[in-house]
Amino acid sequence: MAYLALARKWRPRNFDEVVGQEHVIKALKHALQFDRTHHAYLFAGTRGVGKTTIARILAKALNCQARDGYNPCGSCATCQELDGGRFVDLIEVDAASRTKVEDTRDLLENVQYAPSYGRYKVYLIDEVHMLSAHSFNALLKTLEEPPPHVQFLLATTDPQRIPVTVLSRCLQFNLKHLSAEQIRGQLEHIAQQEHIDHDASALRALSRAAAGSMRDALSLMDQAIVHGGGSLREAELSSMLGTVAREPVFGLLTAIAAQDAEAVLQLTAEIAQYTPDFTDVLQHLLAILHHAALAQWAPDILKRDEDAERIKALAEQLSAEDLQLFYQIALIGQRDLPLATDPQSGFEMVLLRMLAFRPTVNSVRTPLQSEAPVRTPSAGAAPRVRHEPPVAHANPVVVDSVRPVPGVAAPPASPVRATPGSPNSEWAGLIEATGLGGMARELASHCLLRTLTPEACHLILGRPQAHLRTPQVESTIEAALRKHLATPVKLTISVEGEVDDTPAIQQQRARAERQRRAELTIEQDDNVKAFKELFDAEIVSGSIRPLD
Repeated sequence: MAYLALARKWRPRNFDEVVGQEHVIKALKHALQFDRTHHAYLFAGTRGVGKTTIARILAKALNCQARDGYNPCGSCATCQELDGGRFVDLIEVDAASRTKVEDTRDLLENVQYAPSYGRYKVYLIDEVHMLSAHSFNALLKTLEEPPPHVQFLLATTDPQRIPVTVLSRCLQFNLKHLSAEQIRGQLEHIAQQEHIDHDASALRALSRAAAGSMRDALSLMDQAIVHGGGSLREAELSSMLGTVAREPVFGLLTAIAAQDAEAVLQLTAEIAQYTPDFTDVLQHLLAILHHAALAQWAPDILKRDEDAERIKALAEQLSAEDLQLFYQIALIGQRDLPLATDPQSGFEMVLLRMLAFRPTVNSVRTPLQSEAPVRTPSAGAAPRVRHEPPVAHANPVVVDSVRPVPGVAAPPASPVRATPGSPNSEWAGLIEATGLGGMARELASHCLLRTLTPEACHLILGRPQAHLRTPQVESTIEAALRKHLATPVKLTISVEGEVDDTPAIQQQRARAERQRRAELTIEQDDNVKAFKELFDAEIVSGSIRPLD
């Protein structure tokens, strides 16, 4: 018997075999179970996601002689004829090759006649958007009021080209791209059933290359089996697809984590020897960075990944800020890569950008790291911006003092305050060092540090901010402290009336001072004074913003 392509051999024959598209399958199952099928269905989606397959299964279920529930039996004469493409009451039409109105009229000429053999006469029109406007008009009346023995099943990759008058007469289902995990699971099942020797990494690469299309995945699998001499290996697959394996990408990220520019360029040159698509290499890099970020925040998700240990090691080498920055640089680099003089140089610049803009190590030390007090900026010193590349500005606004915010009432008598030299004087720096974000940073910034030892951290929170305190947020702060201090520190937060001079209040005062100095700088500018004198001009209130 002649070889049958995997895409044809493994085409689903009932609803339970369909991979993905649960929202469509569920609706069709219920319609069949409760006998509430519509006379016209439109299945829309990109290539290879199951439009025609689902339509054929529905046609089989509608005409099956021994259907129990929703699935066709697959063994009756009707099911066997439908599977073999011999069922006379299934009229399958490719609209791309029959676009003329005469073709549509010929198609509908026998609509009024009862089916020859089955329960329904089913018209399956593929790529229906290719019909001409006159063809749609000829179809419209029959589509609106078909005879009770007729079912219309339409499939399209471009529903926007179908007239709204036709869309309004159909039940429309939008089929989704299949996820890489769904495709990989089906490829794994097929490889086992076909007794094909394979690597898990090769199947993962195939599922990613399929871009959401199961048919493309099976076609690529057929090609890869031939290319690999009957087996599926990542090295052979990479050669066929012009991609790279995960191994050299891990090497690149390890070199970047170590800030070894020479190793980065050497590994890039080695990858370039295989003439890969560097856009694909960046996609590999983005995928690994994404998984490393997941390992930092939700490590249980990566347990099924065969590279989980390497991803975990990378996640421990890089901070959360590094990962987010590298991901953003790679994402933007993917967009800009076609604009480079050549793909390799563009790729190298993306990697060097990661090294150039990597956040510097925070200079603030915690009490557990050093007994020396943290130095605060002296009067007249420009504020230091952490984790930002230096940017030159004209007439920068310099903070030389901290004053109360105008219009803000003073706190009641005897609030809890931070005193110079106390543990709390380093709390703001410790918040930065731990990399807290979101609600955890908000809560920590409204607290004062009472005591900090390797075993315990005691914070004080003002009663007006008590709503910020939740068990989940406290756990996040505690975990960040443990990771940064490398000790099993236990966090305790006490609510005690009102607190003053917290990091949040300090930041608020600093912002107000920067704003005041920015306004003063503009008002004292010679050019601005000249404009005011010559044209009787006024500075628009609220239009001035500090450069930082």
